Amino acid sequence: MIALIDYGAGNLRSVHKALRYLDADVRLVTHPAGLKEARAVVLPGVGAFDDCLNALQKQDLIAACRQFIKAGRPFLGICVGYQALFEKSDEFNSCASGLGIFQGKVVRFSEMPGLKIPQIGWNQLEVVRPDCPLFRDIPSGSYVYFVHSFFPKPIDQSIVAARSTYGETFASAIWKENLFATQFHPEKSQQVGLRLLKNFVELATG
Repeated sequence: MIALIDYGAGNLRSVHKALRYLDADVRLVTHPAGLKEARAVVLPGVGAFDDCLNALQKQDLIAACRQFIKAGRPFLGICVGYQALFEKSDEFNSCASGLGIFQGKVVRFSEMPGLKIPQIGWNQLEVVRPDCPLFRDIPSGSYVYFVHSFFPKPIDQSIVAARSTYGETFASAIWKENLFATQFHPEKSQQVGLRLLKNFVELATG
C-alpha cells in the first residue's frame, strides 16, 4: 500500500488519480497510524510552506514522516512536499521549521527582466543522476510541468538528481537512498510524469 498524505493540499486528488491510473494500491492518510503498514509514502503539495508544515504538525505527521524515512522505505515529496524536507523557507516571512531531513533553505526566484514569477508551465529537466531509479526510461531534456515561485537550495549538492533553469539553475529533483523529491508536478506532466510515478510504484512494490 502507498500512503498519500492528506493535509489539505490542493493537488491531492490529481496525485491520487494518477496513482490509481497506474493500478497502485493507494490510500489517503491523515494520521500517523496510517503510515505504519505503508510500503511507500507520497507527500504532495500546493500552496505555502508554512501552511503545509503547520497542517502536518497539527496532524502529528512530522515525526511520523521522519520515522518513515529513517526506516528506509520509499518516500516521494512533490512541490511543497519537496520543500518541506529542508530546514526553512524565505516564503512570506516564514516562521515554520521544515522536516530538516536535508540542510538548506527554500528561496524565491531572483527578479530578472522579462522573468515571470511564479514559473507556471513546461520546462526541461537536465538529469544529472541517470542512476536515480525515479528517472529510469526518462531521458535528460524531457519536459515536465512546474507551478512555483520558490525552490530549495540543498547544501549537499550530491543529492541533486535533476536540474532545471528558469532565469537561474535550480535543483528540480533530489535523491538520497530511499528518499526522492521533485519541484515539478509529475501528476501534471503527462507521459513523462506517469513514467516517473510508475518507477516509484515499482520501487514500493519491489
